[in-house]
Parts: sequence; C-alpha cells; structure tokens
Amino acid sequence: MTLLKYKYRPIEEAIAAIPHGASIMVGGFGSPGTPFALIDELLAQGQCDLTLIKNDANEPGIGIGKLIEAGRVSRLITSHIGLNRVAIEAMNRGELQVEMHPQGLLAEKIRSAGAGHHGFITDIGQGTEIAAGRREIEMDGRTWGIEPALYADYALVHAERADRYGNLIYRATASNFNPLMAMAADTVIAQAYRVDEPGSLALEAIHTPAPSSAR
Repeated sequence: MTLLKYKYRPIEEAIAAIPHGASIMVGGFGSPGTPFALIDELLAQGQCDLTLIKNDANEPGIGIGKLIEAGRVSRLITSHIGLNRVAIEAMNRGELQVEMHPQGLLAEKIRSAGAGHHGFITDIGQGTEIAAGRREIEMDGRTWGIEPALYADYALVHAERADRYGNLIYRATASNFNPLMAMAADTVIAQAYRVDEPGSLALEAIHTPAPSSAR
C-alpha cells in the first residue's frame, strides 16, 4: 500500500497516476531507503520516457537499474553511476542522457526546491567542469555560481511508518534523500512498512509532516 496525495491507496492505483514522460525523484542511498516495491510496480505498468532523479543508479537488476535496463528512462540526474554498467553503456550509446552533480550539490538543489527557493549560490566547483555553463555573479569580492533548485512531478520514497494523513517516519540510513525529496515534488507516493491510524505517531518523531489540508 502507498500514500498518494495523503490518501491510503493500493500500490497499483497510486503508481497508475504517474504518466509517461514524468519526472520522478527516487529516495535511497544505494539500496538503503530505496522504495523497491514502487519501482517494481512502475516497471510492471510500463510508463516510459521518464526522468529519474536519484543519488545513484543502483546496480543492474536492482531498483532503478531495472527501469534503465528496460529502456524506460530517457534522462537520469544523479551523482554516481559507477556500479551500474548497464547505465554506463546506455549513456555511452547515447540512449540515456545523464546529468551528474556532486552529491552535496544534488542534495542542496533538492532541499532548496523543498524550501521554496529557486536556487542558491555556491563556490563549489568554480573553475572546473562542474561549473561549466553555470551562471555567475560577483558578490563580496568573490565569484559565485548560481545553482537552480531541482523539482519533480513525483517523489517515490520509503518510510518505516506512516499514518493515514500522510505523516512519515524514516528509519536509520533511509533518512537520506527521502525527506528532501518528499518536500520537492508535486506528488509524493510513499512505501511504508506500517500504516497507523491518525494520532498514533509521536509528533516529535515525524520527519515528513502531512499538510493541514490532509486532515
């Protein structure tokens, strides 16, 4: 089961809301925190021409590696693909457009979107290929690069616990990109081990709160 726009729905119905050509953030750092069940359902339903945003490309036959291998991903925004030879080969053949960002920049681009900002300035990568094509400004006697925020149509995240309002709690290393991505997408679909009744989660333990409109 999943949470779609703060409603408890069958996984098939939740994933069916994703159209062809959608941009999708996928939580996880390698395998920990990756919503494997949601990815498998997306694979089964056949959506294609997808833009995926994930910390890494997983490995062949695992996670988003399955979508890449099936030719369903046209663009990948990530920080690391070195463990996925299928993704590397698809990139080299020109079948997969890959946009690489250092991990810290990728995380901050997503965080900025979730905070309602359009971007931020940084000196990371100035003078290197990382900053190629980046707009620059002069401030306080220094040159800064402008990094735009990174948004998506959907976010697929993995939570340890949820309630029917859509409040989410992540566990251990699943608290990586999941909370950031849940704030930076128009629609969040959450895979959770356990879904409780409203009011059962300790307020101080909630990582991703549901908006008041969900109540």
